Amino acid sequence: MNLRFAALSTLVLAGAFLAGCGSMGTGKAAAVANLAPTGALTPNPTKGKASFTALDHGVRLTGEVSGLPPGSEHGFHIHEKGDCGDNAMAAGGHFNPAGGTHGKFEQAGSHAGELPSLVADGTGVARFNVEVHSISLTDGATNNVVGRALVVHRDPDDFKTQPAGNSGPRTACAVITKG
Repeated sequence: MNLRFAALSTLVLAGAFLAGCGSMGTGKAAAVANLAPTGALTPNPTKGKASFTALDHGVRLTGEVSGLPPGSEHGFHIHEKGDCGDNAMAAGGHFNPAGGTHGKFEQAGSHAGELPSLVADGTGVARFNVEVHSISLTDGATNNVVGRALVVHRDPDDFKTQPAGNSGPRTACAVITKG
């Protein structure tokens, strides 16, 4: 009976150990941004959450934004400063460590802070899941976005007007923090 108990105990402990190892994560850097409405619009129900996960070459950005007009499109960018004050105007311009020009997401020579436009569904929610190869979460890297601002704009980005795409007031903002 003791041998049977010992074998069963060993199996239970091994299973618990393996389950614990599986939940330890990948060890890759992560960050979050909890988007809150700015005072740029009244009323302004725009809010959301974004998660950043380091990849071997870039960052996976996932999340959702709610409170948008159903079926609407919005500029979505990482801005240079981690300050959402003054209706997010304190966040400065688009994050642009390489000195590029404003353009479409992942277009050669465009700002590192360019992201795909948000498109709200019929309930006013925009969901996103994208790999961004121009940014990182690496401490000391010139393209590190931790401590910068994630911003949602009222209007669509025209992808050509310099320096920011004519996407209107900043309706939601969050500082990107290590997660």
